[in-house]
Amino acid sequence: MGQPQHPLPAALPEVPLARHLGDLGRADERWQVFLETRPQGKTVGGRVHFLQGEQTRASAWILLEWSEQDVLHRFNEFSAVELWRLLESLG
Repeated sequence: MGQPQHPLPAALPEVPLARHLGDLGRADERWQVFLETRPQGKTVGGRVHFLQGEQTRASAWILLEWSEQDVLHRFNEFSAVELWRLLESLG
C-alpha cells in the first residue's frame, strides 16, 4: 500500500475538538484552517484557528449562531481573501 500524497492534517492539541476545514495557501505559504465551536447559552460560538508548523493563530469568538451547523454554514461564507485578511490581522 502506498503512502498518501498529502500528509494528514495536524490536530490542535489545545483544541482537540476543532474541525479541520481545509488549507489556505498563497505562493510558498500554507496554513491549515480549523473551526472550534462551543455552546454559549442557547447559542453556539465559533472561532477560527490557523496552523502552520509550530505556529498557531486564533481569532476571538467571532461567530455566534443558533446551532453548530449554522456556525459552519456562516464560516463557509468567508472567501479565501477574507480568511487571509483575518489571518494577517492576527499576526
